[in-house]
Amino acid sequence: MFDTLSDRLAATFKNLRGKGRLSEADIDVTAREIRIALLEADVALPVVRSFIKQVKERALGAEVSQALNPAQQVIKIVNEELIGILGGETRRLRFAKTAPTVIMLAGLQGAGKTTLAGKLGRWLKAQGHAPLLVACDLQRPNAVNQLSVVAERAGVGVYAPQPGNGVGDPVQVAKDSIEFARTKQYDIVIVDTAGRLGIDAEMMQQAADIRDAVSPDEVLFVVDAMIGQDAVNTAEAFRDGVGFDGVVLSKLDGDARGGAALSVAHVTGKQIMFASNGEKLDDFDAFHPDRMASRILGMGDMLSLIEKAEQTFSQDEAEKMAAKLAKGPKEFTLDDFLSQMEQVRKMGSISKLLGMLPGMGQIKEQINNLDERDVDRTAAIIKSMTPAERQDPTIINGSRRARIAKGSGVDVSAVKNLVERFFDARKMMSRMAQGGGMPGMPGLPGMGGGAGRKKKQQKQAKGKRQSGNPMKRKAEEQAAAARREQQAGGALGLPAGQDAKNFELPEEFKKFMG
Repeated sequence: MFDTLSDRLAATFKNLRGKGRLSEADIDVTAREIRIALLEADVALPVVRSFIKQVKERALGAEVSQALNPAQQVIKIVNEELIGILGGETRRLRFAKTAPTVIMLAGLQGAGKTTLAGKLGRWLKAQGHAPLLVACDLQRPNAVNQLSVVAERAGVGVYAPQPGNGVGDPVQVAKDSIEFARTKQYDIVIVDTAGRLGIDAEMMQQAADIRDAVSPDEVLFVVDAMIGQDAVNTAEAFRDGVGFDGVVLSKLDGDARGGAALSVAHVTGKQIMFASNGEKLDDFDAFHPDRMASRILGMGDMLSLIEKAEQTFSQDEAEKMAAKLAKGPKEFTLDDFLSQMEQVRKMGSISKLLGMLPGMGQIKEQINNLDERDVDRTAAIIKSMTPAERQDPTIINGSRRARIAKGSGVDVSAVKNLVERFFDARKMMSRMAQGGGMPGMPGLPGMGGGAGRKKKQQKQAKGKRQSGNPMKRKAEEQAAAARREQQAGGALGLPAGQDAKNFELPEEFKKFMG
């Protein structure tokens, strides 16, 4: 959703790099470019004005003028101000002192409230709670049935005593659900309310009546992140008419410009608490302003990636695999390869995972063109092998390849390519486990360098001698500093000597990804 905004900001910051000191004119040009980028992203005008004012005031102050690297200091300021308009700190759910905690969902029809009720229920269940979904949308055709299906898929309880389709009193259903939850030992009640195609008095009154009947601990306003400026108007109307405590953004995986997400928290004064970024029930998480700002600026989101890995991978399995790889590449078998691949697949889309890595915003076209089905084809090939072949792929000859290809429904060349890729991946993973870094990727953060390379550089540095001539020594030091800056690759993580347009993945990484 934020691709266009990220591209514009990246181009703006690229023009700043290499300047030893920023003049007032440089800051004015940068502020103008950022203003255009935000307006193109459909951010509300009052938010843009406030944001640009803060950035300019701080950029013209001492923190930039006295900085060793003014360009990076400006990026830091923009990052901090982005976090500010997205709500500052992460806002957590408030739980009632005495169960059940009541959470009421409000919003327009089509915003995704019913699906989001299931996502929120599943998310809370994973944290050890017992949620109950309550069907109070009795107007929309089949809304009650949809909530029941969503609750079953999420593995949570549902309270739907009325058939809906215009039959039943939603306020009475909401009242009765609290006693039902207490009786059945549910500690969280999630009330799904009716919406309309637009703001009207009847919807507002019904939402207010339900709120008064159940006294919710949290009222969450669900807003479609793709409706742009109108999201802000709707949020203000709900805030004044019903009142809400937090915002949930749905459809954050869309290709709209995303201005609503950057505007709604600042305009309403209520923080974004959750974000839904896909159609699956697990495409949902708490909203972290600092991580979202980092993604917008192309710096990745390593914390979310680590959290996903921690939820998917067990510590024991990770330690066993690390021990195997440390012993040598031959200890790593195709069974291990398949297991690791399936674990990564559980974390979600490969493209989304790669997008969380720093610097990967520069190669998003290659990432978006990755075929997720390749993982399934690879799994089918490995499962068509015998246990002996998975243990020792070197025994796979021509006749075995033909049999495996027939069993998995692929060409013989696909089996041959997989085995070759596996050997390359095994070497690479073994080298990484032993501290060697990922070969051919020195410019990407966390993926290069390695112990072996550092030792070699240290050894070479020992042999160098400084000139006794002060002028010559100063020139040598300046040249060394320039080399180090070039090797650093810049603020957005590109390898040295390459720009975003011409950047390609190294061959080793291409082979590993298939």
